[in-house]
Amino acid sequence: MSIWRVKPISAFEADMKKSNLKRVLGKWSLTAIGVGAIIGGGIFVLTGTGAYYHAGPALAISFIIAGIACVFAALCYSEFASILPVEGSAYAYAYGTIGEIFAWIIGWGLILEYAMGSMTVAVSWSGYFNKLLKMFHIELPEYLTTDPASYTGEGFSMNLPAFLIVLFVISILIKGTKSAAKANNMIVLLKVSAVLFVIITGAFFINTDNWHPFIPEATQIIEKESTHNAYGLTGIVSGAAAIFFAYVGFDAVSTQAGEAINPKKDVPFAIIASLLICTFLYILVSLVLTGMMNYQDFNPLGKYPDAIKAPVAYAFDIAGQGWAGLIITIAATVGLISVLMVMIMGQSRIFLGMSKDGLIPQVFAKVNPISGTPKTNLMILGGIIAIVAAFTPINELADMTSFGTLFAFTMVCIAVWILRIRQPNLTRTFKVPALPVIAICGILINTYLMINLSLKAQLFSLGWLLIGFVVYFGYSKTRSKLNNEETEQ
Repeated sequence: MSIWRVKPISAFEADMKKSNLKRVLGKWSLTAIGVGAIIGGGIFVLTGTGAYYHAGPALAISFIIAGIACVFAALCYSEFASILPVEGSAYAYAYGTIGEIFAWIIGWGLILEYAMGSMTVAVSWSGYFNKLLKMFHIELPEYLTTDPASYTGEGFSMNLPAFLIVLFVISILIKGTKSAAKANNMIVLLKVSAVLFVIITGAFFINTDNWHPFIPEATQIIEKESTHNAYGLTGIVSGAAAIFFAYVGFDAVSTQAGEAINPKKDVPFAIIASLLICTFLYILVSLVLTGMMNYQDFNPLGKYPDAIKAPVAYAFDIAGQGWAGLIITIAATVGLISVLMVMIMGQSRIFLGMSKDGLIPQVFAKVNPISGTPKTNLMILGGIIAIVAAFTPINELADMTSFGTLFAFTMVCIAVWILRIRQPNLTRTFKVPALPVIAICGILINTYLMINLSLKAQLFSLGWLLIGFVVYFGYSKTRSKLNNEETEQ
């Protein structure tokens, strides 16, 4: 009953042959899934928090650092995807190379990453949706649009739009991956068009004074009873850590490998293509945004308290271009739906892989034969995500998502290096160039960014990992299918 038992490659191949998931995704649909998840979280959600709480105008440098960290991890993901083209992402990669306990730790971290990411996007969608309603002179009461921690009144409050959008996305996903992918492709086209619109149109309204100083002097931001270190070189690095969850999209591509038509070639292509496209767009948008609007104006307790929830649209409003703000608000409101769609879809596939292996209850492994989707799995996840999103502030959710993402990326860089040493003769349609160097760089930069997250996020995330160990040794270890096969022998 070793906790280091490894799932044989042959077992993964057997799982693929009897899988009820439908292989309907080509390389461009997979790339669109990556772009769909990446564009949204960073551009429409975290540019405001990244600029105000962390880097100021130097947010563009934060995106560059985060992008570099992602490149190392993306290359490692791509090699794994060419060997094990199955659902489960980094969890499956670790299970097939290092061992069960390592795979469990990664899988447990991915649960944190995707669940918190979905909740963050749902809360941000609510911000854009409420702004859109206000443009048409419709205003929902504060107690129905605000989590209890942020509510200024007395009595009950919840973020109802965040709750409802999760349920809407679940209703789309349970109908089938092909229809969900088609919807995602259309939304991605709309989002990319909106981002290009922001870059081109926003460039005409840049006030270069807003870029000075480009790297503000390090200081402390005091809010109510808490203080937060911001700006300077430390702020740039902490900004890269805080906005890191925006890059989770290429990881989401690997979770869909079980539904890819030619996964060994198309998944590596989609991972790298989606990352490069989105990093370039992120850098340009962050420069335009901090040029249009002073980073201090994103203060949630300042003159524009809602700007931090819908930063891009507010930048155009403040520039006196309400028509552009309307276009962006509509695009963001629709566009964030695809981010939420991809994240919940990725989470459900990770649960599917873990459930197939016996590490979590079998209910998560049931695939509806008609739709080819894990319907029960999606409904359970949707209920949990909707409830938490309705009652939790956005900044706490974002940092915890980044921890899960950085942790998974670090583990993948370690695992691909170990596999190259242990099984050098495995067929790899994609190989990481200069692997030891790439893996070490990925491990160091992702770990460093993890250390630079907020202390609260670190403590919560470490607590989550400790709970994971309790669940593994109390439930999963003895119910593992590999363990049962060993017992039968």
